[in-house]
Amino acid sequence: MSKVIEIDCSTGISTERDMTEVELAAQAAMQAQAEEARAAEDAAKAASDALKASAKAKLVAGQPLTEEEAATIVL
Repeated sequence: MSKVIEIDCSTGISTERDMTEVELAAQAAMQAQAEEARAAEDAAKAASDALKASAKAKLVAGQPLTEEEAATIVL
């Protein structure tokens, strides 16, 4: 079980205890949210990388770029 350390700043006394069910649920919810955010960032990066690759291939082939592809080019 996960532990919580509480420190009373006025006395300097620290107390270690098990997390409550509410704290455990909140921790699990935060972890799930962080995983979702990480997955969304990974998907956005993959989409951006695909657009960059497409833009590069079109430039090499002399084809016109879409606006999305052109936006990926940093000059």
